[in-house]
Amino acid sequence: MKMKDWTEEARPREKMLRQGAGSLSNAELLAIFIGSGVPGMNAVDVGQGLLSAVGGTLSALCRQSMKELMRHKGIGEARAVAITAALELGRRYLQEETETPESITGAEQVFRMMLPSMKGLLREECWALYLNRANRVTRRERLTTGTVESTLIDSRQVLRNALEEQAKAVILVHNHPSGSPLPGEADIRETHKLKTALKAFDVMLLDHVIISDGAYYSFQDERVVRKGL
Repeated sequence: MKMKDWTEEARPREKMLRQGAGSLSNAELLAIFIGSGVPGMNAVDVGQGLLSAVGGTLSALCRQSMKELMRHKGIGEARAVAITAALELGRRYLQEETETPESITGAEQVFRMMLPSMKGLLREECWALYLNRANRVTRRERLTTGTVESTLIDSRQVLRNALEEQAKAVILVHNHPSGSPLPGEADIRETHKLKTALKAFDVMLLDHVIISDGAYYSFQDERVVRKGL
């Protein structure tokens, strides 16, 4: 059935105006960005079909590139752009919410601070957090963007920025799109190299946290922690 043939109460836009965005299902919210259906499917059907095809979760949807979105029935370039823009706004909102000056006391805080920026990424990214004497984050920055399987750590850049920031400690963070947060040989080697470079200038590498969507690994704690997120 086409949405124009639905009762006004059942149409996503009208339902949102009356009851608020929280009353809509994920498929109905997607339908608002999709706009209209295709032969045999209304916009909600297209949204539900898209969600089902990627596993039913928004986390999985976030991992879809625009080209991958366009492979699904009813999703053309304009709709893929609109959906990607909506998901990016949500990611940035969560990132703003986690920007806090509180002192860092463990990898759990780092995980929750950085997950909004790293959840669902298709490529590895490496970030640095610069901390003052009170272990408060004074600056955080994306250092590099790599491939699906690797990214480079520029020790000289981290050291230079730490000295400019007058940081007393640094926390390195990067993601593993593969889903496993366990470090590889290159991760271990580059972490040791950075720790040595910073120590020569009396700056501590406090931790290196590797993040996947549902878990993280802390070099400081030397263990994987899985989160039900």
